[in-house]
Amino acid sequence: MALSPMRKVILHAVLILGVAVVATPFFWMISTSLKTFVESIQVPPTLWPETPNWENYAEVFRNMNFGVYYKNTIIVTVAKTLGQLVLCSMAAYAFARLNFPLKNFLFLLVLSVLMVPSQVVLIPKFALMRVFGWINTYWAIIVPGVFSAFGTFLLRQFFLTIPRELEEAAKIDGCSIFRIFWNIFVPLSGPALVSLSIFTILASWNDFLWPLVVTTTDDMRLLSIGIASFQGEYRTNYPLLMAASVMATLPILLVFVVLQRYFIEGITLSGIKA
Repeated sequence: MALSPMRKVILHAVLILGVAVVATPFFWMISTSLKTFVESIQVPPTLWPETPNWENYAEVFRNMNFGVYYKNTIIVTVAKTLGQLVLCSMAAYAFARLNFPLKNFLFLLVLSVLMVPSQVVLIPKFALMRVFGWINTYWAIIVPGVFSAFGTFLLRQFFLTIPRELEEAAKIDGCSIFRIFWNIFVPLSGPALVSLSIFTILASWNDFLWPLVVTTTDDMRLLSIGIASFQGEYRTNYPLLMAASVMATLPILLVFVVLQRYFIEGITLSGIKA
């Protein structure tokens, strides 16, 4: 049904207001990153600095091992994302298409993990990492995050939408279970896989508590921990904090802009069939 001109105006006004509300924190972050410390604590605050201070971005690298934090964060994020794409997709295929004893019970058991706060299992996970001798290594940061119940549920819902006729035709041609999964389900599940990738990248890139617990030296820290170090007990250097935040945010924004079409399509299709 076509909207009347007045309804279109109201709709666009609401959308513009929503964009303004969402974009204001990003504008303030960029603005503050270009201010001096005095301007950042000025009352009343200024929307934009008199002279943009681009030196704040170079100062971030001089004050901390920002490049090392960036490298560590990229390694951890890529490893977690690849791990979840492989493990969650295989588990989702099994729960969606294969028949085995206690399948529904095991799937509910996997989903029950979503109801347990991560803080509850923090100490047991830390004790396990210490037994393995993984404290202050990439293994401790990466391995607990290479599988997720949410990723399994998301991909299972998408796999259920794929017609069984394709699977049956492949079986008639003599395809094995793994070949059906790899040659049929994976190529057809691009939007869902991209959606899971974006969720995993966001969670890993912003993860703070677990990397803080299992790392003990500066060369193993991630971006989230490095940025938090700008917040002092008595004074916070807001321009440097915001400059570091801008540089940490840009890759995530770029990933979402490039993959947003697949992300929206994956979220839409994953809920079609329960």
